Amino acid sequence: MKKMNAFSVLLRKLIGRSKLTADNSVVTNFDLNRFLGSWYEIARFDHIFERGMENTKALYTLRKDGKVDVLNTGLKNGKQSEAKGVAKRTDTPALLRVSFWGPFYSDYRIILIEEDYKYALVGSGSNDYLWILARTLQISDEIKNKILAEAQRRGYDTDKLIWVKQ
Repeated sequence: MKKMNAFSVLLRKLIGRSKLTADNSVVTNFDLNRFLGSWYEIARFDHIFERGMENTKALYTLRKDGKVDVLNTGLKNGKQSEAKGVAKRTDTPALLRVSFWGPFYSDYRIILIEEDYKYALVGSGSNDYLWILARTLQISDEIKNKILAEAQRRGYDTDKLIWVKQ
């Protein structure tokens, strides 16, 4: 029984802890091929998988089978760290299913994308995950305020964002 309870707690942490109250609907004008490539993590909600990470970057590469290889890199305690995963497409182009742990997949929802694919706001299937990504190491205050306004409009608590040192 103890093993099952521990597994349940772990599974809840992987999938998300909170009931969804934010609007995590995805954009309708998403082109995966334009999204591929390198993205810098500008801000994120704190979670165990990236806690303490700096200089974080994601690389998305299309595979021959149509899936997307995901390589997340960064520095943790001054040491290089990386996580390799895979994303599967769904019938909804801006909704991917991402896994870093075998059969466990989580929603990866593009909820805002700039028309030239210079920055994005990404959510999940819960209120617990939110990322601001950009093609550059930093974004202007104007862009930052635009992204924050959209996240707030959707019901996300932007005070919980951690601004990543790049």
